[in-house]
Amino acid sequence: MTEPTQPETLPERRPPLSDLRDAVGWAALGLATLIGSIRMDRLEQQHINPVTVPGLLPGLLGLAMLLLGLVLAVRSWRRGALLQATPMPDPLAREQRKRVMVATALCLGYAVVLVGHGLPFWLASSIYVTASILVFQRLSPDPAQRRLSGRVIAQALVIGILASVVTWLVFERVFLVRLP
Repeated sequence: MTEPTQPETLPERRPPLSDLRDAVGWAALGLATLIGSIRMDRLEQQHINPVTVPGLLPGLLGLAMLLLGLVLAVRSWRRGALLQATPMPDPLAREQRKRVMVATALCLGYAVVLVGHGLPFWLASSIYVTASILVFQRLSPDPAQRRLSGRVIAQALVIGILASVVTWLVFERVFLVRLP
């Protein structure tokens, strides 16, 4: 007996306005990366080979992100992104957006506040991982998971400390990269 074949489904196309927003984000990230790589020290005084200067690879990646972001913007504009009405967000999309914003804020707090300002890397990373676990636990849609008991806090602390110490050891001992 043969298996019934499933009808082929077409891939779901994203709305042009959503693609345009993503394009602006990718182009902005690419431009920032490109500018940052251009501003890096070229080490001319050390007579470094031009193809091995710091910032070359990030600059090329930034340029690629910028160009692909612009291509995506043009494609979404041609599909009518600027003519499309903004849809009303559903509760799931609103919750996803909130979680992305919280994750972004946590990452920025880690990069801007914790790392490189006197705290050892392992301690800053422990704080970040532990805080991230606890914050996202509180954002859980399940009321039982939202409750932060002593056990949940202890688990988050253990995971945060272990993750940061293992990361620190791998970079310091295996890759021989000094961390702040």
